[in-house]
Order: sequence, then C-alpha cells, then structure tokens
Amino acid sequence: MALRTNAAESKTGENPADHLPPHITRVTWFGERADWSHDGKKILFLSKTFGDAMELDLATKHIRNLTAHYPHHGYTRALYLANGDLLLSGPESFDPKRIGEARVQCWLSVLDQSGTKPAAPLGTKCSEGPAVSRKRMHIAWTHVAAEYPEEMPVGSSRMLEGDIVFENGQPKLANQKLIIDSKDLPFRCTMETQNFRPPDEQELTFSAYGYQGTDVAGIDLVTKKVMNYSNSPGQYDEPEGIFPDGQFTLVECDKQNRKGSGNVDLWKLKLDGTGAYERLTYFSDYPGFKASNPVVSDDSKFIAFQMAKSREAAGVGHGIFVYDIEKAKKARP
Repeated sequence: MALRTNAAESKTGENPADHLPPHITRVTWFGERADWSHDGKKILFLSKTFGDAMELDLATKHIRNLTAHYPHHGYTRALYLANGDLLLSGPESFDPKRIGEARVQCWLSVLDQSGTKPAAPLGTKCSEGPAVSRKRMHIAWTHVAAEYPEEMPVGSSRMLEGDIVFENGQPKLANQKLIIDSKDLPFRCTMETQNFRPPDEQELTFSAYGYQGTDVAGIDLVTKKVMNYSNSPGQYDEPEGIFPDGQFTLVECDKQNRKGSGNVDLWKLKLDGTGAYERLTYFSDYPGFKASNPVVSDDSKFIAFQMAKSREAAGVGHGIFVYDIEKAKKARP
C-alpha cells in the first residue's frame, strides 16, 4: 500500500516562484526589502544586503541604480520619504567577518532624489529598520545595545522619533525625542520600529522580538500605552507593511507550521486586539522557502514582497513579487 505524504513533502525540491497563483507576479529576479513609491508607479529595493538602492519602474520594467554615483559600504534599508527623497540605512565601515554588527549598528542618511549628490548623514545610528511617515518628513528608529554597553545596557533597546528638516539644503534631524525604553515595557523584548499607524499616525507598530516567540505590538505616541496585537505564545509574528486605513498590518508569521522565522509566510492581522488573521501566501509550503518583507501600496491595491530562503539571514531576498489584492479577493471561493 502506498504511503500518504503531506503537502509540504510533495513539494520538496520545487520552487514557489514556479507555481504562482494569478494574483501574484514576479517583477524582479534579484533583490530584497521592497518599498512603494507614493504614486504606486515604482518599487524601491536593495540589490542585496549591503548593496545598492535600486528603483523599478513598473510601466517600463526599467531598473535604475540610485546609489551607483558615489562610493559607500552598502545599505541595509532604503525607504521613500514623504517628499520623494530616500532614507537610507547602512554602515560607515564594513567588515565581512562582522556582518551581524554592521546589520544592527547602521547609520541613517538622506539621498536627494536628484541623483546628483551622495547621501547626506543624519548623525544617528539605527538598529534594523526605521519607520517612515507617509505624509510628513518624520521618522522613528531604534537603538539597540548590541556590543556597545557604554551606550546602553546590554540587551536593552529604545525607540526614538524626529523630524527631517533642511538647513542650507542639507538634511538634519530635529525635534528628536524618546518614544520608549525597553525597560519601561510591560513585557521583556527587543524592539524594532515598523510603521506609523494611519490615518493620524499617533501610534507606532513595532516588533517585540523574543517575547512569546515574537509578537506584533503598538505604542500610542501620546499616552505611551502599549498594545500586544498578536499575543500568540510560541508563534513567530513580526509586523511589516501596514494598510493605509490603519485597520490591518501585514505579518511575517509561522502560524501555518510553527517552525520559526525561517519558515514564515505573509498573513494579514486586524489591529483591534482580536488576533484575527488571514493567510495571504503559501511559499513556506515549499520546503526551504518563505515569503517575507511585505509592504502595501498607498492606494491599498497591491503588496510588494520578496521570496526568501529558510536558512539565510533575515532580509536576504531572491526577487520582488507583487500581490494584486483585488484579484486575490475575486479568486477566493
């Protein structure tokens, strides 16, 4: 009698990119960490971790290297600011033998959209990804102790916010203030800023790394009240792109297999405390793969995300994909 196999076993050795549903389209064959332009016509992404910032024109399919005109040590994040300039995060020096240090101790800078100047430093470190306002020149970022106990106690983290202003054409940070220190949280975790919650941007979502696996959290920027939106012990839940109505966020989640961050797919979580989830992708059904780093377009019509491999470092991607939200809804039974 033949032995029955589960779905994952039957897909061993296959690539999810070769089995895409009609509502998902591959738009690049390399790159990672996508971000939508505010008009929805372009996708910004990194060529690789510690690589260049690239921009894909969705109409022409032309890809432009935005950081090739000046020397740098590579970038770990590239995001559109409200005025069309880019917020970049990258190391001031780079030792391939100390990649972990470079990933969590990067420096923020602003790249003028003219493409004629090098990125201008903002003078602050950033651990992992910063958060960028869709409508203001306002950002939030995280400081993590890492290997620098002279700055902060080992294991601690703190989130800050500030405005980007221009003086004599040069960007600088103004009105900087502390959002919260991890020691003041109602639970123990390491934080990473994610998104200002639309429409009023009075709340910031953040990753609560290490708490119950990892949870989706938010903090009211006025009252400092902290909310745990996923609250799923033993489950990996990392918030990523947020919907423009502020009612949902995308989450890298292992709810489907409980195998950890290397085996996540994209889920949609309602930000009302109910823990209501909807699964969007099925890349982790193919052993060795996952879908990650999703962002929502400003018109709420599309999601850009990347294909990644289970055994590689978080953020490493192998091409950018676009998820058509309306097509997906129509395809549901």
